[in-house]
Amino acid sequence: MILFCPQCGQPVRQRIPAGDNRQRGVCDACGYIHYENPRLVLGAVIEWQGEILLCRRAIEPRAGLWTLPAGFMENGESTDAAAARESWEEARARIDQAQLFTLIDIPEINQVHVFYRSFLRDGRHAPGEESLETALFSETRIPWPQIAFQSVRLTLEHYFKDRRAGVFGQHRLLLRQRTAGRLASRPPRP
Repeated sequence: MILFCPQCGQPVRQRIPAGDNRQRGVCDACGYIHYENPRLVLGAVIEWQGEILLCRRAIEPRAGLWTLPAGFMENGESTDAAAARESWEEARARIDQAQLFTLIDIPEINQVHVFYRSFLRDGRHAPGEESLETALFSETRIPWPQIAFQSVRLTLEHYFKDRRAGVFGQHRLLLRQRTAGRLASRPPRP
């Protein structure tokens, strides 16, 4: 929550501005309205010779568990450029043929996770600063109990299902919080 105005430095207070329907940080001194928006997490399902590249996380949250290379999108990036950058930063992987694959809304944590389907350019990968290790896994060797995030699990499940069917689609999901911090998925409402 913002406490001081980034325009004039005066304290802001939480209120619903005229013409709006949500509480915002509003500066009474200069009128600046601070909008807090969801963060985009971009990543990639990277295939090499039938196997999928995963990273074991070196940082929290979920340090020590496996994930797809992914992270927060930066200003000035397109979504596919963010997925390619995160693939390089986390797994030293260069990707080709990136196609939008999953878009997963997670309103309770103010995030949208977007994963591209891609191919490892040259077979090379190595851990980046935020990864302990990287490895290629066949579908039967995926360490399912050690997958760090529900959005990654769902993306992988859709990937293998589509691959078995021989047709890759685009998948849009909505994750909702359940008891004990577990997330449930369902297709979003139109």
